Amino acid sequence: MRMRKKPNLLPRMERCASVLLAEPEALCGRWREAFPDFRGLALELGCGKGRFTAEFAARRPETLMVAMERVPDALVVAMERACALELTNVRFLSRDAKFLPRLFAPGEDDTLFINFCDPWPRNRDRNRRLTAPCFLELYAAVLAKNGELRFKTDNRPLFDWSLLQLKKTGWELRELTYDLHAGGVQGIMTDYEAKFHEQGLPICQAIAVKP
Repeated sequence: MRMRKKPNLLPRMERCASVLLAEPEALCGRWREAFPDFRGLALELGCGKGRFTAEFAARRPETLMVAMERVPDALVVAMERACALELTNVRFLSRDAKFLPRLFAPGEDDTLFINFCDPWPRNRDRNRRLTAPCFLELYAAVLAKNGELRFKTDNRPLFDWSLLQLKKTGWELRELTYDLHAGGVQGIMTDYEAKFHEQGLPICQAIAVKP
């Protein structure tokens, strides 16, 4: 479903400028230096409207949460969410995942989250999936030793395919579940996740360690 165009997008973005990094490439290899007050660095790809982003940052004030989102109409909502909560440990990037090597030096990230990404169901589009081998190589490069990739989806075919790609590329599966919230809500939900859970749909989650 296409997101409805947000009114007054530009002024809304400008009001949240304090949490948006206009030139994040300049921080490559310098994130710890630029943000010395934080002990860890977490990266979320495709943060959507930012429910997960904001709640993670609120629960983990010692960690800098860097959230990437390409869709401006979703990004502005996420930014407004963070600003409304006066979160100081969140920064947003309007960038594509394929540019990760320009944004982060090898081993610079501690944790990488992929929550409910586009499944790209057609086989011809498989390399566009955020769990395709070409992307997994990028994640392995920017993650620190023992860094974790945390992947959640409601799409079982995508999940099974992603597990196969993780194994093929040498990732170590640390945790795996096909019904994350079967015994009650676990961890932090995204907006999509809360909706799917209310409908009784199972959520799959894999936690993998870089090869």
